[in-house]
Amino acid sequence: MKSSRKELILNGNIYRVLLTLSIPLMVNSMIQTMYNLVDGIWVSKRSSVHFAATSFVFPVNFLFIALGIGLSVAGTSILSQLVGAGREELGRRYTTRIIAASVLLSVVFAIIGVILSPFIVKSMGGTGDNLKYGNIYLRITFLELPFIFLFFSINSIKNAQGDTLTPTILSGISALMNMVLDPIFIFTFGWGVAGAAWATVLSRALLAGYGAKLIFDRSNILRPDFKNFRFDKSILDEIIRVGLPATIGQSGAAFGFIILNGFIVSYGTATMAAFGMVNRITSLIMQPAMGIGAALTAVIGQNIGAGKIDRSRESFNKASILTLAMGLVGCIFLLIFNERLVNFFIQSKDDPEVIRQGITYMAYVAFTMPLTGMFS
Repeated sequence: MKSSRKELILNGNIYRVLLTLSIPLMVNSMIQTMYNLVDGIWVSKRSSVHFAATSFVFPVNFLFIALGIGLSVAGTSILSQLVGAGREELGRRYTTRIIAASVLLSVVFAIIGVILSPFIVKSMGGTGDNLKYGNIYLRITFLELPFIFLFFSINSIKNAQGDTLTPTILSGISALMNMVLDPIFIFTFGWGVAGAAWATVLSRALLAGYGAKLIFDRSNILRPDFKNFRFDKSILDEIIRVGLPATIGQSGAAFGFIILNGFIVSYGTATMAAFGMVNRITSLIMQPAMGIGAALTAVIGQNIGAGKIDRSRESFNKASILTLAMGLVGCIFLLIFNERLVNFFIQSKDDPEVIRQGITYMAYVAFTMPLTGMFS
């Protein structure tokens, strides 16, 4: 199975390769986006105030996740080149260090986040209910960082080998669990926004735990080995060199939204709620194009490892065509179903202004879909 997948990446029809690898990645990314979207839908049933608070603090959590994304990009890029070159033994050394760095950094970030959470929300301009509910939600979601980082590492290990299906199945099971737990924790237990956060933490913990079991299985050619483990400076330097640009890019986007949310919250709860929900909807629509981008990392990596530079270039060109086409379809979809989407996802109708502003904002942001997809 692994050899046939490698053969497909190195010698198969490029459109077929990109679609074969990217479809599970698209589904996986959609599932990851659904965590926050489902949380938002259930929380919005309580009130637009509760939903606005969760939207207000979401970019802060994503700022910390950005480093995990950088490690994942570095892992997929480096490991896929080693697999393409047939250097699996060295790949196992990289795998071990990537996992160790991910877990260590995420635990540190989680501790810092839990301690600084109220100060962060205040510094963003949070007051009243935004401060109260935003702090509750943010503080709990910091606890999911170790599980998110670990799963990012598992994802990169599997994707580098061309196995994009296994992480997707795991994510699907975890997302379904989150959907079931959300109403129980939010309404049955009466935990409100805290219930939405705890449902996500528990679902991600089980996802990461079972994923770790799979990568330590003997059938995994990039199985980590912590016997006589020590950090290797040269390996860490390369991981940082490859992953840092992605980290900076994601961190910049997250930091930009933190600043933007600070301005938006000054216009009131309705504007904050509309802005937050539309961004979650467009994130979901954007996932097919982003799936192509993620698949491209493994395809280019393995072909560079095998010395097939021209095929790497051709892969990028064809991926660009697919991505622009998907972005255009997403743009048209958002323009046609604008009002229906906003009314469906904003469940609480306690403030008509949220609906009105959501429809207006989506009409503008739809036109960014093709270029946002190309960015990935």
